[in-house]
Amino acid sequence: MTSSEESDEAASSRQTAYTVSAVAEYLKASLESDPRLADLMVVGEVSGYRNPSSGHHYFALRDEQSVLRCVMFRGGRGGQFLSDGSQVICHGRISIYTARGDLQYYVDQVEPDGVGALQKAFEEMRKRLESEGLFESGRKRQLPAMPARIAVITSPTGAVIQDILNVLTRRYPLAEVILIPTAVQGEKAAPEIVRAFQALNTLDDIDVAIVARGGGSLEDLWSFNEEMVARAIFASNVPVISAIGHETDTTIADLVADVCAPTPSAAAEIVAPATADLAGEVAGYAARIDEIVGRRVADSRSHFELAVDRMNLRVPDTALPRQRIDDLLVRARLAGQRLVESSKLRLATVEASLSALGPKKILGRGYTITRLADGKAATSVLQFETGDRMAVMFADGSVDATVDRSSPDTAPGSDGSEDGADDS
Repeated sequence: MTSSEESDEAASSRQTAYTVSAVAEYLKASLESDPRLADLMVVGEVSGYRNPSSGHHYFALRDEQSVLRCVMFRGGRGGQFLSDGSQVICHGRISIYTARGDLQYYVDQVEPDGVGALQKAFEEMRKRLESEGLFESGRKRQLPAMPARIAVITSPTGAVIQDILNVLTRRYPLAEVILIPTAVQGEKAAPEIVRAFQALNTLDDIDVAIVARGGGSLEDLWSFNEEMVARAIFASNVPVISAIGHETDTTIADLVADVCAPTPSAAAEIVAPATADLAGEVAGYAARIDEIVGRRVADSRSHFELAVDRMNLRVPDTALPRQRIDDLLVRARLAGQRLVESSKLRLATVEASLSALGPKKILGRGYTITRLADGKAATSVLQFETGDRMAVMFADGSVDATVDRSSPDTAPGSDGSEDGADDS
């Protein structure tokens, strides 16, 4: 055999060499093509759990003999059940992480190992919060009869908010609805619900709040069994109606809330009355008021008429005294008239007497008034000397005159002789 023939035989006997990437991709494709590995449920204990700021969950599932690396991305459900040492059931698919060549379980949903574990956690939480008084009926508040502003804490995109708005629009369009959006499912839901209640407590003039979510499994509703949510509802400044899931579902939130509604639509019916019912009540009240007022008016009229009759029986006859008073008034009027007439007559007499004593009347009887040169009336002959000027006034005028001689009257004893004689 020649050397060239030996070389060709050796080359044909060697296997094809593949790259690492090719092998990894081959394994990945083989695993992902297996339908059993593409839809796989695995139960195990969580270890090495990490939840970085990216929101992804990194952990391992293990039992007594093996360990399986796992990852659940941010959109997965049930991340709140992951913690070191917890026993969980995961759903996902098996594949290869080609960058490291790791066999990895890609999880999309996590739940506790059996509903019994969740139920046990629920009962433990219920007993503990009940012992603290969070469920006491004595602390539950009455709902306002006709709320003006209603806060709704729920998902802004689900059917729940639409159901609530439809019911309120139909039954009680008078209220203003304020939506406080929050997640209602998943590991981020509980903190968001707490923040929603914190925001509620900062709002003014909110009368009542509804916290609501549609139906789902116990796992789906678990956010409303979280202690932080229960305490947020307990700390609400306004009454809270819980409407979580369907009528058969019961959560810790339902037990803490002031009122528990079987469904979100029922919560909308509970929170406010129907305007049609209000109109009927108002009409009934109006009829009742009319009846009461009418009866009281009739009773008052009857009492008044009875009182008038009694007064007429007890009051004496006043006809005779009134007639006497009228007679006295007539007499007083006549006496006043006579007094006025008598006063007028007396006044006329006085006026006539005064007129007769006036200067003009005296002068008219022959008397005169003599005035000195300075215009003053002369009262004595001794006021004149020979040659003095004087004016003599008559009733019809005056005469100017000059004194030629004055002759005073001589009174007895005025010349002194008699005085002398009397002295001798």
